[in-house]
Amino acid sequence: MAVDNFSYAYLKSIITHLPELPGVYQYFNSEGKIIYVGKAKNLRKRVSSYFSKVHDNRKTAILVKNIADIKHIVVDTEEDALLLENNLIKKYQPRYNVLLKDDKSFPWICIKKEPFPRVFFTRNVIRDGSLYFGPYTSTFMVKTILEVVKRLYPIRNCNLNLNPSNLAKKEYQVCLEYQIGNCLGPCESFQTQDDYNDSITQIKDILKGNLSTVVLHLKNKMEKYSLDYKYEEADRIKNKIGFLENYKSKSTIVSSSISNIDVFSFDQDDGYGYVNFLRVVDGAIIQAHTLEIKKRLDESKEEILALGIVEIRQNFLLNSREILIPFAIDIHFKDCKMIIPQIGDKRKLLELSERNVKYYKLDKHKQNSNKSPKDRVGRVLTQMQLDLRLLELPKRIECFDNSNMQGAQPVAACVVFIDGKPAKKEYRHFNIKSVEGPNDFASMDEIVYRRYHRVLMEGGQLPQLIVIDGGKGQLSAAVGALERLDLRGKVAVIGIAKRLEEIVYPDDPIPLYLDKNSETLRIIQFLRNEAHRFGITFHRDKRSKQFITSELDQIPGIGLKTTEALMVKFKTVARLKLVSLDEMAIEIGESKANKVFNFLRGIPFS
Repeated sequence: MAVDNFSYAYLKSIITHLPELPGVYQYFNSEGKIIYVGKAKNLRKRVSSYFSKVHDNRKTAILVKNIADIKHIVVDTEEDALLLENNLIKKYQPRYNVLLKDDKSFPWICIKKEPFPRVFFTRNVIRDGSLYFGPYTSTFMVKTILEVVKRLYPIRNCNLNLNPSNLAKKEYQVCLEYQIGNCLGPCESFQTQDDYNDSITQIKDILKGNLSTVVLHLKNKMEKYSLDYKYEEADRIKNKIGFLENYKSKSTIVSSSISNIDVFSFDQDDGYGYVNFLRVVDGAIIQAHTLEIKKRLDESKEEILALGIVEIRQNFLLNSREILIPFAIDIHFKDCKMIIPQIGDKRKLLELSERNVKYYKLDKHKQNSNKSPKDRVGRVLTQMQLDLRLLELPKRIECFDNSNMQGAQPVAACVVFIDGKPAKKEYRHFNIKSVEGPNDFASMDEIVYRRYHRVLMEGGQLPQLIVIDGGKGQLSAAVGALERLDLRGKVAVIGIAKRLEEIVYPDDPIPLYLDKNSETLRIIQFLRNEAHRFGITFHRDKRSKQFITSELDQIPGIGLKTTEALMVKFKTVARLKLVSLDEMAIEIGESKANKVFNFLRGIPFS
């Protein structure tokens, strides 16, 4: 037996007195913490089964070993047991129970309890008597429905308190929404309460999915206007009916004979169970959702599906009288019939749900495979190859940038990315040697030629992609250098123009504009920014060093090493001017200290 003799004797005494009734049992560890919650038709029989056999599943054996106490709750029906089990699992999150990974906040549509009710999107359900429709699985769906409502019924969106006493005081004035036709002005009593409430009634029917009821109401209204010769009003109602019919046609129509039904299907892998749900009202699918359940023990597919159905019915406030399922489960819901369809429209509906749950599982596996760094790198580089129309995967990318100040101290930088990440040991600085004055094109030609001439001479690795920081001019200069090295066409080269972040190609007048949020553009921008940072840092160091040496180099007998020794100790020429002769002599000797000291104070050389 997995537990020691004393513990087993204690647990056996508890099991002996358990009732043979439906209920929920809870297992506690030695610290008094709930480690498992289960349901049972027969509490005594179910709990005793844990201790009367050797478990093949290692996790179940560990669970039994850790049981120190057992408590139970008796309920009236199996459905009550399932509901209670579900609630306790969510509340305590026991270590060995399935994990319902569905804790996100779903969107709702609220019709506020107030005079001239507002209709709006919310994620917070407040128990104030307001009506809430949902929850919806998609924010996009909520916005689409609200857009339909807005097009059909001009209702207010302000938060004014439009009770009769405030309206009688005439405290409010119509706003821009009234002027543009989005509201009929109830704040100034331009719209009556009855007329407004009639719109709210129709909105409720739309939100319940009863579009046919709304259409029938509008058709009766249109006919009444026509009989009264109010053709403009009749035409306005006709446009509303057309809009509603168009909206209804965009829903997934399954069968006009299916009125109100919920569909559940199931799939699983080693670690998770997946329960898909479709809600059908008036022959159209109006809701769809997949619940992900993490397995902890050797739960059967029947147990996971039953728990998933309870969770989804609670989350979405479902009350359908008919449920379609793929296989039998050992539970029955009150006032609800469960069907395993074999043929016809209902079978097709179940197959649709089963396809959805399989796609969800496959997509989940694909997402998980992309989480490993190696797979992500491959995906990103493949996307770059597609976006930039490259012949090879850009495993090695090199980017060039020039830096100068009005032509002074011209330098350049080359940064290297391998597998989409900076390889800083491969970065290189360049002093421009053959160019005088501010000529970015000639400077780019020089550094690209020098870089790849050396790579070819030393048998180094060529990149699959060269990125030039600049537009057509800099790119053409770089291409010219590659042509002289016979590398044109062997290495892909592009330019990135700063102003519009456009990608330019040699001999192509039309630039490429990448999506601003694309990973390809972000990597190219990172390359460009890194090259600029590396180049400007080198340029500043060189400019600073030249400024220092230009002042001290004028002193006869003072060389670069003496200057460097002084700068290491005193940092700047300004600070050096405040140093005493003796302090300076300690660093560079008395003779040289005299020369520097006298020079910095304007004393002429003897």
